[in-house]
Amino acid sequence: MLKKVPGWVKLLLKIVVTALCLWYVGQKIHWTDTLQLLRQSQTLWLLAGFMFFAASKVLSAVRLNRYFQNIGIRLSPQANLRLYWLGMFYNLFLPGGIGGDAYKVILLHKNGYAQNYKTTSAAVLLDRVSGVAGLGILAAICYGVVFKGAQYSWLLGLALLPGLWLYWWGVKRFFPSFLASFYPTLALGIAVQLLQVVCVWCIMQSIGLQHHFFAFQLLFLLSSIVAILPFTVGGLGARELVFLWGATQFGLQQHEAVYISLLFYLLTVLASLFGLPYVFKSPLSAAVQSQQANA
Repeated sequence: MLKKVPGWVKLLLKIVVTALCLWYVGQKIHWTDTLQLLRQSQTLWLLAGFMFFAASKVLSAVRLNRYFQNIGIRLSPQANLRLYWLGMFYNLFLPGGIGGDAYKVILLHKNGYAQNYKTTSAAVLLDRVSGVAGLGILAAICYGVVFKGAQYSWLLGLALLPGLWLYWWGVKRFFPSFLASFYPTLALGIAVQLLQVVCVWCIMQSIGLQHHFFAFQLLFLLSSIVAILPFTVGGLGARELVFLWGATQFGLQQHEAVYISLLFYLLTVLASLFGLPYVFKSPLSAAVQSQQANA
């Protein structure tokens, strides 16, 4: 039934949910305090945060290309990165219509790089799953550091190994073509999230926030998992709710927590703009021309 819902209706619902989330956050904090932090923030730290975030996306593109190679899709690193930036742009700015992930699949088939929609879609899906696996591992570690064995953190730590085995078994059982990339993509998934953790640390440093490092990072990792759910526009609103809730639980300053969340979203928006030129010029056009010349 969800497939029958028009794209504009989905987008409208996401905008409404996003607005409601931000309205609720606004009832709990003073936006002026958060804006004051933005005015006081140090530009160099924010620039460093942007560089680490952009680097994480480059690694994400490398991870996706590993999955493509498993099914015989040969893209140069440059073409693959351009395709990745375009998908990121569509995911953020056109969330109500065709998503960026689906568009990547369609574009690859349209340009003759893939023959089977199912296997290409599986590559894109597993790329997402490996990212969530990296998030889960780091979140479990941060949870253990924050709670120091309490609140079932020891049990969560013990669950990591069987959880990873279940993930490996699922890939072997349902996606055997991609099993060879399991460990490299898992390592890349963790590396991607570590770069984003450093990005958040830079955001904290921009306002001189030195305390509760692991608590803020745990909230960031949890908010990233929540932001994957397709209920808001690019995770906006959902992240802020998680940071607001966590600030209450951990005794943190709510406006500082929301500042971190909003700044991370803004850096995501800026990085996504790298994909804008490829809306007007196919990211694979140069690769297709080169392929035809060599044929």
